[in-house]
Amino acid sequence: MKIRPAKVKDAQSICGLINYYAERGRMLHRSLESVYGSLRKFQVAQADDGAVVGCVAVDIFWADLAEVKSLAVAPNHHGKGLGKMLVKAAVRDARRLGVHTLFALTYEEKFFLRCGFVTIDRDRLPEKVWRECINCPKADACDEIAMMMPVNEKVLRKKPKAAGRKKKKASKPLKRQRKRQRKTAKS
Repeated sequence: MKIRPAKVKDAQSICGLINYYAERGRMLHRSLESVYGSLRKFQVAQADDGAVVGCVAVDIFWADLAEVKSLAVAPNHHGKGLGKMLVKAAVRDARRLGVHTLFALTYEEKFFLRCGFVTIDRDRLPEKVWRECINCPKADACDEIAMMMPVNEKVLRKKPKAAGRKKKKASKPLKRQRKRQRKTAKS
């Protein structure tokens, strides 16, 4: 399995993944034309047989803000860590672009918490973030959860090192973020 930038040949698969979840009310429908138009924003998870089994896009809103969107993993590949791999790829892409903060609008709060995001009040997001909402059937009664993550910190940690190695202390901003996550998770 590898994560790589999307290519033109991937557009049909990306569109299929997104619309599979759109039909189930989990994300917005995307036309094939729309996917082609934003293909440079996408990264895909490619299985060993070459099939595209996951996708994610990073959509820049402002100099310091971008959205993780269109995150989808084929149902027969759930539970293999692909979603987290795709989010990590999106974080790397945001860092490369110089974006300071990522946000997501999602129904999968627990997943994004595990990836290092924190739940926020939707009012913290600028109005321009809601530009796609006019296309959503739930626009007047949105039930998606707003989540945010600073990308200038390494919050997507690898598994702890083997016993006997010295463990590094977490930075103060990271400690504060973890504390907020625990409070949010309890409520």
